[in-house]
Amino acid sequence: MNRRGKVRNLILLGAAISAAGILLAQTTPTKQLVVNGATTGATVLQVDGHYYVDVDTVARITSGAISVEPTRIVLTIPTSAATAPPATASSAASAQPTQELSRGFASAGITALAEMKEWQGTLETMVTYGLAVDAQWAQTNHDRVQASLSQASVAATTNADRDAFRLLSSEFGNLAQWANGVAADRQNFNGARTIDPNRLQNDSALTKISTCGNFLNSMFASGVFSENASCQ
Repeated sequence: MNRRGKVRNLILLGAAISAAGILLAQTTPTKQLVVNGATTGATVLQVDGHYYVDVDTVARITSGAISVEPTRIVLTIPTSAATAPPATASSAASAQPTQELSRGFASAGITALAEMKEWQGTLETMVTYGLAVDAQWAQTNHDRVQASLSQASVAATTNADRDAFRLLSSEFGNLAQWANGVAADRQNFNGARTIDPNRLQNDSALTKISTCGNFLNSMFASGVFSENASCQ
């Protein structure tokens, strides 16, 4: 076979391969483009293992603008559209109000909670070692915690803050009630409750207070409000 015949055969072979590629692309099923869970209605073509979407579709999805110039096509996408996912009716309907705590309230809540934990720890020591509870001392600690709680109340400026303050107030009420019970036992010399070494371990009210305190501490640290049954 002469040189001209070889060239002709190569051209025919290349044409056949190209035609096969085009036919394969035409027979490959199209796919629908879904962006962040929302179906866009755009068609995606697959050619040689790669997926393609036309520029007009990209502009429409991103609320962009196309400018056709002699040597290039310029696609301009707004910053908000480029960084935020497209909104859908279902996502808008399921949107929930923020539960984030304000920084000032979270700080005040941590301070009030620290005062409560100090008061609780001192009372636990008195119960463990059978020490007497001085009425003046008890009132002083109660007032100090209440003052911190009042500052947290002033710092509560959002709905999430106020919901968290409700739990913090409940913790204070439960702690004050438990402290009054400890003082009453000391005054009445209730040996079964004041000398029992397992008193703290078997005290369900104290367990609830400790559980709530640990939860509140984690909640203030995270900065996001959530409910907890132990703080009711």
